[in-house]
Amino acid sequence: MTKVKTSLGRRSFIKSVSLAGGGLIIGFNWLACKGPTEEGSEELAMQMPDEWFELNGYLKIGDNGIVTIYSPNPEIGQNVKTSMPMIVAEELDVDWNNVVVEQAPLNTEVFTRQLAGGSQSIRQGWQSLRTAGATARQMLLTAAANQWEVPFSELSVENGVIKHEGSDKTIGYGEIAKAAVNVEIPEEVELKNIDNFKIIGTSRKNVDAKKIVTGQPLFGIDTFKDGMLIAMIVQPPAFGMEFKTMDAEKAKGMPGIKDVFTIDTYPEDMEKEWSDVAAFSKLVVVVGESTWQVMQAKKEVKVEWDLSPELTKQIEILEKSAGMDGVSGLESTSIHASLMADVGSKKSEIVRRDGNPEKAFKNAARVIERSYTCPFLAHNCMEPMNFFADVSGDKAELLGPIQTPEYAEKSVNKRLGFDLENIDIQMTRMGGGFGRRLYGHFLVEAAVISQKMGTPIKLVYSREDDMTNGVYRPAYHVTYRAALDANNKLTAFHVNAGGIPESPLFANRFPGGAIDNYLAESWSMESNISTGAFRAPRSNFIAGAEQSFLDELSEEMGQDPIQFRLDMLERAGKDPVGEENDYDAARYAGVLKLARDKSGWNNGNSSLNRGVSAYYCHNSYVAQILDLSVVNNQPLVDKVTCALDCGIVVNPDAAKNMVEGGTIDGIGHALYSEMTFKDGVPQQSNFDTYRLIRHKEAPKTIDVHFIENGIDPTGLGEPPFPPIQGALANALYKATGKRFYDQPFISHMQDDLKT
Repeated sequence: MTKVKTSLGRRSFIKSVSLAGGGLIIGFNWLACKGPTEEGSEELAMQMPDEWFELNGYLKIGDNGIVTIYSPNPEIGQNVKTSMPMIVAEELDVDWNNVVVEQAPLNTEVFTRQLAGGSQSIRQGWQSLRTAGATARQMLLTAAANQWEVPFSELSVENGVIKHEGSDKTIGYGEIAKAAVNVEIPEEVELKNIDNFKIIGTSRKNVDAKKIVTGQPLFGIDTFKDGMLIAMIVQPPAFGMEFKTMDAEKAKGMPGIKDVFTIDTYPEDMEKEWSDVAAFSKLVVVVGESTWQVMQAKKEVKVEWDLSPELTKQIEILEKSAGMDGVSGLESTSIHASLMADVGSKKSEIVRRDGNPEKAFKNAARVIERSYTCPFLAHNCMEPMNFFADVSGDKAELLGPIQTPEYAEKSVNKRLGFDLENIDIQMTRMGGGFGRRLYGHFLVEAAVISQKMGTPIKLVYSREDDMTNGVYRPAYHVTYRAALDANNKLTAFHVNAGGIPESPLFANRFPGGAIDNYLAESWSMESNISTGAFRAPRSNFIAGAEQSFLDELSEEMGQDPIQFRLDMLERAGKDPVGEENDYDAARYAGVLKLARDKSGWNNGNSSLNRGVSAYYCHNSYVAQILDLSVVNNQPLVDKVTCALDCGIVVNPDAAKNMVEGGTIDGIGHALYSEMTFKDGVPQQSNFDTYRLIRHKEAPKTIDVHFIENGIDPTGLGEPPFPPIQGALANALYKATGKRFYDQPFISHMQDDLKT
């Protein structure tokens, strides 16, 4: 066992704040239990404890042995609402069938990181969740030792039953919980040896599964409260424009409409949180009794928009590009493409230089150079942005889907001027996020609208609102160059990467550290188009581009693409160049070898159109091998073999689901998706114009394999997404004889596919 220090104080878990419109919303879930069910109030009442005893902020135990475990982080589909309580239950040593899971409210006094982002929920919570369970276990054992007047060392526990070795006495957690509450919190506890895990590493059902498949209220969009009104927003039609005047008289007279007015979500003097990214601050709001009534009234609001002096930034370039000195706030995709193709060579900043790459390129026998691009992307969560707000007096009750509740609470504090203890944010399950719900402007908008109306409201974005006023994935451009000597040996590597409005470059990742002469340059351009994190930020483009280039480079050098990568990783492991390489070469090579073996890469089946890719991000390693065929001029993915090293896998089925989802998501976005603009106006507004992957286009088989190494868990929600795009591009080359450099691939391939 491993001993760790505890840091859990005897604090109240639930805020004792009187909230307008009601208190804490708790969703018990009995799916994980054998006995209690949601059907039949008599059975439920029989199973519910008469009394609960809270041992720490993470859990409480009923007098009948039922254990409630709070899942602290927002649930966004990554299954942490099941996996995080599994970690607590493991160290508590309780029967999982006696566990009830509840979504915890926002409470940073107990939970240090209540955020869904960066694939960090399990990684960051691993130690604290284990410690919480182990602390409660030790307190229960201590209470039993005191009651029986026996040494602590003579006690053991299994599945929530404590046993005394000397007398064979036993007592259940429910029977001793009341006494355990009065036990002093230990300063140090012992964690289990991973070889003794019984819950971690086993597949457990999603605790919300039954509610999901039966359509029970779980999501923010499901929220309904008596007296609640619906609010929707009339947004500016183009990036670079803002509200000037409006005529809302006709809309105000329509059935069910309560008011039409303007708000300023973020006044100029307000200090913003990093999560306060918003396309527009000055907005027109329509409030009414029903969503349909408000949607119809929106159409009748006549708004005049004007170029905004605050929003009309200039894209700075060093020389004339695309025949212009600069670009106004009304931007177009065609201009973006021209600028990015030219600006990288004029304003790049050297981020890393190893050896003498300039000399190596000058002396090269051959130089291979390729450029890759990708467009802006909309997140397109199936559940559009929404939030419930009830602001009354100096208190605010907020409920809905948000990835960053802690930062949203601070934003409301600054915008409304309320004390933090008077702001209560409850988290619902989210119908998708992918980074979009990191930015909580819609929550702040809901709070401002409720305060102005003096009534509870639910703010709802239509699909068109969500897609055309988004926080988008940036557009990127990268150029790779490789120098080869007379013996066809790689002597230098150069990457020049940038985008609007950020660069996707990770200078210290592979192949940095594996090449003597290495140069990495970065650049960026400003834009009025609001952008933010998208699943696996920056990696979601640069991984596919890098792996496509490495594949083409291996072909130019006459080498097997997997062995080419393994040889470079061997060099990086044995004799690395530089001291700041942020990957473990052995673990990187490990997933490549596993994918190679599981896919039968070396079986000599030349009929397969097969591509490989491998990448490191979010502290994890992924290798993917993709096989596809071309039917009626359409690419169909037959199989993807995935190998992952993400440390200990808490819930294997859930982990496999995440890998499958990330793989499908990556294929779909690389093939089909793009967000384009003309004079600042988004050209896609719904799924009839914005293409997502369809069921029939998903891989027929996804074969997932995890490396078992006993290392503490690392990221998993995002790592499978970036590299699959490179494997796809490399397989497409095998199928068509054409390399694809610009996403979405489908736009550039229809005329080139072989039948």
